[in-house]
Amino acid sequence: MSINRHDPFNNRAMKRSFFLSLALASTMLLASCATSSNTSSTAPTSATPATEQTAAADYAVFAEDGVAIRGADPVAYFTAGEYTPGSNEFTYDWEGATWQFASAENRDLFAANPEEYAPQYGGFCAYAVSQGNTASIEPTAWKIVDGKLYLNYNDKIQKRWSEDIPGYIAQADQNWPGVLAN
Repeated sequence: MSINRHDPFNNRAMKRSFFLSLALASTMLLASCATSSNTSSTAPTSATPATEQTAAADYAVFAEDGVAIRGADPVAYFTAGEYTPGSNEFTYDWEGATWQFASAENRDLFAANPEEYAPQYGGFCAYAVSQGNTASIEPTAWKIVDGKLYLNYNDKIQKRWSEDIPGYIAQADQNWPGVLAN
């Protein structure tokens, strides 16, 4: 059977087939990009070069020289209500990083249930994650919201994040852990 190129039925069928294939390919491409986010932001766009990002399927930890969250005691945010530096004397290894604590009691509380005390988004800046990026943190820029610890890059970013905490948390939850691939 030969195809008559001047037959409008065959041309229409071929065009339809071509455009359906193109639409399917476009849809698949868009779906593969669905986890990408707008990366324009005034916050830093990536963690510092010395930062180690442990690529786990569900969790990665902000750590410098293997020490999580700049050595801050994550339990103290909950128990003392303030930033407290940890100590080399009291450590616990979890998720590829060494976590430091101000006391053996805090270390033991963390070891019993790390997810309860570990900061959200692996300790990366909560605002940066909401913007589709990762960034380092300053342990004095923190807030506990609904029983979860959130850290930010610095006080200026913390203030911006505080303007719409529920919105930024919702966006960061959508972006995490996909931002680790950026």
